[in-house]
Amino acid sequence: MEIHDSQQYPETDNRLSELTLLYQFSNTMLSTIRLNKLTHLVLTAITASSSNLFERAILFLRNEKTDIMQGMLAVTRVHSEGLQIVGGQDALGSRWDISDEVISQQRSTEFCLQVRLTRIEINSPCPIIHHIVSERLLCRSDDTLCRKCQICHFIRPLCSGSFAAVPLVARESTIGMIVVDNLDSAREISDNNLHFLQLFANQAGMAIENSMLYNRIEDANLNLRYARERLLHGERLAAIGEMAANLAHELKNPLITIGGFAGRLLKALPFETREHQYADTIVSEVNRLEKMLAEILTFSRKPTICFTPCDMEEIIQDCLASCATAFEDHNIKISFFSNVPPLIVLGDTHQLKQVFLNLILNSCDAMPEGGQLSLTMGKNAPDSKTVTVAVEDTGGGIPKDMLSQIFNPFFTTKHHGTGLGLAIANRIILNHFGSIQARNTGQGAVFTIALPLIE
Repeated sequence: MEIHDSQQYPETDNRLSELTLLYQFSNTMLSTIRLNKLTHLVLTAITASSSNLFERAILFLRNEKTDIMQGMLAVTRVHSEGLQIVGGQDALGSRWDISDEVISQQRSTEFCLQVRLTRIEINSPCPIIHHIVSERLLCRSDDTLCRKCQICHFIRPLCSGSFAAVPLVARESTIGMIVVDNLDSAREISDNNLHFLQLFANQAGMAIENSMLYNRIEDANLNLRYARERLLHGERLAAIGEMAANLAHELKNPLITIGGFAGRLLKALPFETREHQYADTIVSEVNRLEKMLAEILTFSRKPTICFTPCDMEEIIQDCLASCATAFEDHNIKISFFSNVPPLIVLGDTHQLKQVFLNLILNSCDAMPEGGQLSLTMGKNAPDSKTVTVAVEDTGGGIPKDMLSQIFNPFFTTKHHGTGLGLAIANRIILNHFGSIQARNTGQGAVFTIALPLIE
């Protein structure tokens, strides 16, 4: 059998070299699932001097949410010399690798930074983008459709000379594209190189898609782990809450007994004695503890609402009457303004009174030296189906860094209390399909409650 040397069959040698490169690339793709490293290996492989294919390569990936091609990476031959061969000298058993240092150098080049700032709209009138995305065809700048195009604002600024662009396809969808050129030597991009680029891109597209899917699975697993931790944390909090509710219920009875006997002692002891002061302190502290336990029990119970038609003005007037003593003690002036006919909402009168009492008493606490408390009721517009009630004081307002937290359970700015009052008020209003908001004014704070009217 006659043996021919390689000089007689250069086409066979080129094809063998091409297949070897593709095989090395296949081995390389199987070596990593990291998207960042994979993209660097892809572009470095086709720009390395050992492959002698192209001098520069640019990668764009498609963002499905914004429907744009986003510049991800650019590698030049100068910065592709860090490609390492791993696995010995056997071409069929070896693969490529790249160090983190080389990856960092490639990402920090001015050309790469320019590419990463580039965004190409998928619906752009650029014919190359149309062929790449819609028809999934390889294109080059010396094609007729590109030579006659006058609207290119995307690739031309990056590749001023002759270039080629190939789609990255996975599962019959274009996920990105690779753009290549030979800027330094101005060497023509041959048909053989384009053929290899097409084969190369077919494998690269699947590898990048697999890496992206793997990253999504990792993110989903991480979110699932966080959700599981939050669920376990919620279960622990629920158990603590149930225990606190049971404890509050058990403590209430002995507190009532202690308060009752302390009250009897208070009446029996002479007013100016030290024992009378002690008994008075016991009574006041027991009352405070009973109030705290009542708030905890109210917050821990599942709310039950008895919906009936409620006159909002009547509710507010009742609350103001209940707080008359507090207004006198704190030297607070009251104003209530409403120039609208009776406004009826569907709700629980007792619970709505609880909300307004809480806001009014909080305003009193914020003005220990006296001030002005103003309540205003009305509609946002004449045809509005919502009633709004604003409770405004002159107590100096709420610190800005705490304003967003005041409706959180157990958060309080007071030296005493549980921090459940506003949390309970917020829950009641939400259960009545309304809203409650707080903001600062020039002199104090204003709480605005909105509730739907009966149609």
